[in-house]
Amino acid sequence: MRQKLPRTVVVLSLVSFFNDFASDIVIPLIPILLATVLAAGPLALGFIEGVADAVASLLKLWSGRHSDVMSGRRKGLAVAGYTLSNIARPLLGLAGSWPMILVLRSIDRVGKGLRSAPRDALVADATPPAMRGYAFGFHRALDNAGAVAGSLVAAAALAWAGMSLTEVILWSAVPGFVAVLLLGAGVKEEMREEEAAVHAPVVLPPLRWSVLSVPMRRYLLVLMLFTFARASETFILLLGHQLGVGVVELLLLWSALNLAKAATSTWGGQLADSWGRGALILIGWATFSISFLLLGTVTDSIGLWTVSIFYGLCAGMSEGAERAIISDYAEPRERGTAFGWYHLMVGIAAIPAGLLFGSIWQFQSAEMAFFFAGGLAAFAALLLRFWAWPVRKLDGGW
Repeated sequence: MRQKLPRTVVVLSLVSFFNDFASDIVIPLIPILLATVLAAGPLALGFIEGVADAVASLLKLWSGRHSDVMSGRRKGLAVAGYTLSNIARPLLGLAGSWPMILVLRSIDRVGKGLRSAPRDALVADATPPAMRGYAFGFHRALDNAGAVAGSLVAAAALAWAGMSLTEVILWSAVPGFVAVLLLGAGVKEEMREEEAAVHAPVVLPPLRWSVLSVPMRRYLLVLMLFTFARASETFILLLGHQLGVGVVELLLLWSALNLAKAATSTWGGQLADSWGRGALILIGWATFSISFLLLGTVTDSIGLWTVSIFYGLCAGMSEGAERAIISDYAEPRERGTAFGWYHLMVGIAAIPAGLLFGSIWQFQSAEMAFFFAGGLAAFAALLLRFWAWPVRKLDGGW
């Protein structure tokens, strides 16, 4: 019988559910808001998403490192991060220009930068090594389920309640408040006796790239390359808008995409524990490549729905493995720092990735942008397999 997940993992997963409930009331509306109300194009969307992700990622290394310096006390940073995001995000409904959206989106992502590495380290701290793929897969499943709920509520509010975009975005503050309250009251950093020595105050190694193990450095470099291909999923919604799909249907599409990811996240994490992290990551990256190549050929709503759901099902399978492999490589006392490096490397690529994808779209075509991303993802998958493949140790670890 499979061992039950620790209580901390379940509570943190519920926190992510409500936070993404709030977030995905807002996020799928941003490309629509830019394209209609603010008359901004794909280049502006790429710049906004790239800058926001980069701001978050630069903070993630600091916050992860700081949670290690504080002897593994990570909850305070997580609470601060979730609180900041859920103050800034509803204000997007009041933005009168795309630069204001850039500022508020960046503040939202500052909150993400503060919380992500400490939260991921909290999940890893609470979970035995043999089931970390399961734990991170479950966490991603509830995260994606929150995205489903948020986009469905937004669609219902626009279709039946007669609310404006501004009103819908402002109401996102309610589930956001629930997330912060649940984290504050539901997660306790109580250490077992055997963990006390691990989390006792220690002098950490210098914060240098060279200190990381060779396998982790290779993996992070390949992940960084893959991030150049992994354009924001909001571009899928922009493609739908360009094809003439209505706002409510786009919200339903966003919900279906995240439901597909939620449906396979836990299962994919369990497979990563038994098959190996590399196998699941390779499946996710290869099918990402196929999906984006197919998106470049889409010409109608039916094709967009079909490819998006296929993409979601396959992407969900690898989400847990991508994070679990970081906790496998890291020493317990440096786990927050390791997740900080993970998020930093992704963020370094975020601005050029968003700008590059948006520029190809604006100055060439949407088809060329998706073809480019699909080809680059395939190359990253090959590098993972033949240069940065994670190898399971004889003792069952990694």
